[in-house]
Amino acid sequence: MTQIAVKKHKKTFRQKINEEHIAGMICTAPFTIGFFLFMIVPMLISAYYAFCDFNILQPANFTGLSNFNVMFADSKFWKSLGVTFYFAFVSVPLRLVFALIVALILLKTSKATAFYRAAYYLPSIIGGSVAVAILWKRMFAIDGTINVLLRGIGVDSRIAWLGRTDTAIWTLIVLSIWQFGSSMLIFLSSLKQIPTTLYEAGQIDGANAGKRFFRITLPLLTPTIFFNLVMQMINGFLAFTQCYIITQGKPMNSTLFYTVYMYQQSFEYYKAGYGAALAWVMLVIIGMFTGLLFATKRFWVYEE
Repeated sequence: MTQIAVKKHKKTFRQKINEEHIAGMICTAPFTIGFFLFMIVPMLISAYYAFCDFNILQPANFTGLSNFNVMFADSKFWKSLGVTFYFAFVSVPLRLVFALIVALILLKTSKATAFYRAAYYLPSIIGGSVAVAILWKRMFAIDGTINVLLRGIGVDSRIAWLGRTDTAIWTLIVLSIWQFGSSMLIFLSSLKQIPTTLYEAGQIDGANAGKRFFRITLPLLTPTIFFNLVMQMINGFLAFTQCYIITQGKPMNSTLFYTVYMYQQSFEYYKAGYGAALAWVMLVIIGMFTGLLFATKRFWVYEE
């Protein structure tokens, strides 16, 4: 009787597992189908077009590695890549530094803390919009707000911020730094997870605020810093709206982001095959850089 009961129990258990498995597949089917149709299939098509001469209007003609040969011999490709690297490696660290500073300030609760958190996060919500990019472009015009403010404090300024190769890229970097809200909230959440007993022990041992920050806060924040660094660097490499709306790569391609160059080749010059090749090169670059960050993680990220 005992063996029969065990067999019945096993059969019932297997049936329950199968039913849950089927239910799980049904519930996840919309996402799975959508992911396959709108992510995997387009990626595979793009991979094929990367080896074709394809102008959108006519059927693709397989040409092998010709797109990549043209790309690596194209000075504009290297220029856009250099501009993108400069933008990402300058804007992302500055954004994270500002985000951490503001998070430390907002860690002290007050009646207006909720308002300040929402106010600092707001740029991250609207910062990538076309409207903000147009407003930013107007602010840095010769007769824009920035020059008016400079003249208001006694500086005779009529600087063409967007027309000079040495300042145009910095208008985009400043806009990117201004959008630090999401990183700030992640830092703030991590700061709240640090046990107060560690700070109390540090105070008892005579550690001042600076030592407590560098010996306690910063090491325990390294996993969060790593996460923000990876995510923000990917976003930095893929930045598009700021450049396309504000400068369109001008002047003299000094602000030509890689994504804007890829867009121009694909949809303005109708070189969709070449644009697909550019996209896959950027995917490889992002993958290599992300892999490099993970490879160095064990040297500077503190994990219990």
